[in-house]
Amino acid sequence: MGNGEAILERCGLTPVEKAVVHALSGDLPLSPRPFAEIASKVGLTEAEVVEMVRNFSERGLIRRFGAVLVHQRSGFTANAMLVWRFRESEVADAGRKLASLPYVSHCYQRAEAPGWPYNIYTMIHAGSWSEILEMAREMAMLTGGEEWTVLESLKEFKKDSIRYFPECSVPDWHG
Repeated sequence: MGNGEAILERCGLTPVEKAVVHALSGDLPLSPRPFAEIASKVGLTEAEVVEMVRNFSERGLIRRFGAVLVHQRSGFTANAMLVWRFRESEVADAGRKLASLPYVSHCYQRAEAPGWPYNIYTMIHAGSWSEILEMAREMAMLTGGEEWTVLESLKEFKKDSIRYFPECSVPDWHG
């Protein structure tokens, strides 16, 4: 059981709630009414699924729904992880500034490691390597970041949505 599943287990989810979480944790159906499709798969009404999602959100189990852009098919042929080293007193401000940029898709603070002093990680996508470098310079100017490096993505091995509760793929709670 992964960390996310352990957290959900502690929330005391019912079998039907687990099935809904499982259905929501993959890609949503590409449909005008994705919750209706999920409802039919798990044996509920659309209104019941919508109410369950609202309840999950209120309980802090769901923060948001997002779309994943396949950047290679949309003209973004270059992407890179930029890693930054900021003093602890600068991390929060620099992180907010970097996260606010429209071309930053991910922005995380991570612990420094021996021989690896970087503590903020940002992912950016562009149409060319020169655009990546231009964005990196803009990011450095915005934050005053002086210690950073670019890690170019060479190959994507996996990019999937997390699937929680795989044992719930076939509902069995209503006999």
